[in-house]
Amino acid sequence: MIQLKNKNKGCQLTSMIPRNIFLHVPFLLLSILCFSAMVDVGVMSGAIIYIQKDLKITEVQQEVLVGILSIISLLGSLAGGRTSDWIGRKWTIGLAALIFQTGGAIMALAPSFKVLMIGRLIAGVGIGFGVMIAPVYIAEISPAIARGSLTSFPEIFINFGILLGYISNYAFHKLPPHINWRIMLGVGLIPSVIIAVALFIIPESPRWLVVQNRMEEAKLVLLKISESEKDAEEKLQEIQKAAESGNAEKYETKTVWQEILHPSPPVLRMLITGCGIQCFQQITGIDTVVYYSPTIFKNAGITGDSELLAATVAVGFTKTLFILIAILLIDKLGRKPLLYVSTIGMTVSLFSLSFALAFLGHAKVGIAFAILAVCGNVAFFSVGLGPICWVLSSEIFPLRLRAQASALGAVGSRVSSGVISMSFLSVTNAITVAGTFFVFGVISCSAVAFVHYCVPETKGKSLEEIEVLFQNAGESIGNEVEMADAERLMQKS
Repeated sequence: MIQLKNKNKGCQLTSMIPRNIFLHVPFLLLSILCFSAMVDVGVMSGAIIYIQKDLKITEVQQEVLVGILSIISLLGSLAGGRTSDWIGRKWTIGLAALIFQTGGAIMALAPSFKVLMIGRLIAGVGIGFGVMIAPVYIAEISPAIARGSLTSFPEIFINFGILLGYISNYAFHKLPPHINWRIMLGVGLIPSVIIAVALFIIPESPRWLVVQNRMEEAKLVLLKISESEKDAEEKLQEIQKAAESGNAEKYETKTVWQEILHPSPPVLRMLITGCGIQCFQQITGIDTVVYYSPTIFKNAGITGDSELLAATVAVGFTKTLFILIAILLIDKLGRKPLLYVSTIGMTVSLFSLSFALAFLGHAKVGIAFAILAVCGNVAFFSVGLGPICWVLSSEIFPLRLRAQASALGAVGSRVSSGVISMSFLSVTNAITVAGTFFVFGVISCSAVAFVHYCVPETKGKSLEEIEVLFQNAGESIGNEVEMADAERLMQKS
């Protein structure tokens, strides 16, 4: 228990709260924010069936409704940076929840497709705010010793949110078509209410408070999340030094972008690896499986809505289970082995799904094979390509380029996701669902080659050793430089 003297009554209110609350509530809050957003993603896969029946929308309108979320969220992410600098990290989280809740409420009550789209656009902006502020707040509030485990919370909750969205679809699908999809979308609003309460408990980012010259409040927060007063004082001094150099770093931003746009060979290889893995994460078609799994299963031969939605629940459960496995294995087995397993497994699953849809017709064996292939695809994605691309983005870029280069990769990821989601139904009409997943299989096969030639193993290596991997222009990155070799190269330099 911590007791601190402070004239601020708001600070006195929270001064008697145990320290461990301040270590876990922020991450649970951000997890709930991600959870709320991903419930919406999971819900839309089933709700779109009844939206089409109720509002009589076309396939093109379905594509736009589903895919626009990924693209419009970029606007929220871009606006979120300046907003969080202005009002603080804590209240940006609240703003993200408010915007998302407003958009979700408009969608749930929408009398027409136009109003539904307005709500979807607003919700997308809120999701963009949340996606931007989550890693920033985690990085600024978490103690270094607990950062790894705490940052895993949002990833778990994202997948759990998708699963709950699928479950809610199944639970409410028997209601009248003009009501059920509205309730499905309304379910995603419930977690946002919890955020409103939690905002009065969680602390503001001490880094932001220092930048605002609110030193006493920053020290109070650091005392709550630090092991001792001495530790808090040291952290405060480090933050002050970083804040003092912040103005100089702003002037370097233009130079950073020049280095990214006109990269040296090592930086070019880093960009290819970082941006490439983010794009492969989306162009292998994972979002089409998340959003359009009922369409896929209907093409396989499942006709009843109950059976369609039950199959999507199986997909969500598989995705959630294997992300837990990935979190346990990523630091034990390494990044590259898991990426090999992931991309090879996805390739086999996608080709198997294409085969089942094309040649096994609507027979029971074909339906079972299709469900198994879809579950296999999301399982292999979740164990490797899904989480590891974000890990690599944070590891391979040098500190001076990390924020901008990672943002560039994220833009590629979101745009790829939007384009794939917004064109899926049109493409399937042109080349069939089986043909579409055959194309995804070919792309996934090329992802295996990309991992082999362009992605180094970063497990157990320091940032300096990782830079050596990319500076080794004479050899392919696919031929791994072992730890001892990296050390010898560093000694020579």
